[in-house]
Amino acid sequence: MTTTESLAIRATLYEETVPGGGHTSFILKRGQVLRLTDVDGGANVSLMLLNAHQPSERLNLPDTLKGQHTAKLTAGHCLYSDMGRVLAAITADSCGWHDPFGGVLNADEVREKYGSGRYQELRNDFFRNGHDNLLVEMGKWNLDLQDLLMVVNLFSKVTVDEAGAFHFVPGHSKPGDHVELYAPMDTLVVLTALQHPMDPSPEYAPRPVHLTWGEAHSEGLSLACRSSRPENERAFHNTERFHL
Repeated sequence: MTTTESLAIRATLYEETVPGGGHTSFILKRGQVLRLTDVDGGANVSLMLLNAHQPSERLNLPDTLKGQHTAKLTAGHCLYSDMGRVLAAITADSCGWHDPFGGVLNADEVREKYGSGRYQELRNDFFRNGHDNLLVEMGKWNLDLQDLLMVVNLFSKVTVDEAGAFHFVPGHSKPGDHVELYAPMDTLVVLTALQHPMDPSPEYAPRPVHLTWGEAHSEGLSLACRSSRPENERAFHNTERFHL
């Protein structure tokens, strides 16, 4: 499905911008679409997904990759839960590659990579880290460290060479690049906008991301995801049965 088709079958409900280093969380309701847009280029969004009503059900990246025979995520792919259901489907994507391996940095790792960046000197420009940002948002939903999951790093590309080594690709996402997530169930979204852990830049300079909520007018929005693999069809079936 093209981006134009995607826009034609949904209405905008709300929008906001998450600043570089920022974090947020919310429930993406069943039938809604979330568009994330890289405002300046070079953004990275570390994303967690959980069942909004049963948060013990959460994103399972090994099953997501294994079931779709892929080591990257892009349009046509689904994000599976550990119950074999679809937490979100990628219905549009101008980047073509999103990283499921890189994780996030903690405070010690940020300090080692970028320097101290303390609040005492920098105030609101202090150096944040993905580990703490995600935990802050998770606490708002009565979740804690034991609930911290693997993340998808949207807008980032990491390749693997023949020796099995990971390689970060700088400049992958351009200004205006976007990805859209369609929710076939009520999905708790937790995210932070920070640089990818493998980004080689020595400068702490996280980029903002713009969020736009929409409502799908037809389930046809997810058709390409549903039909791209037999496993996806089964996962959508499991999701629909959950709502009976």
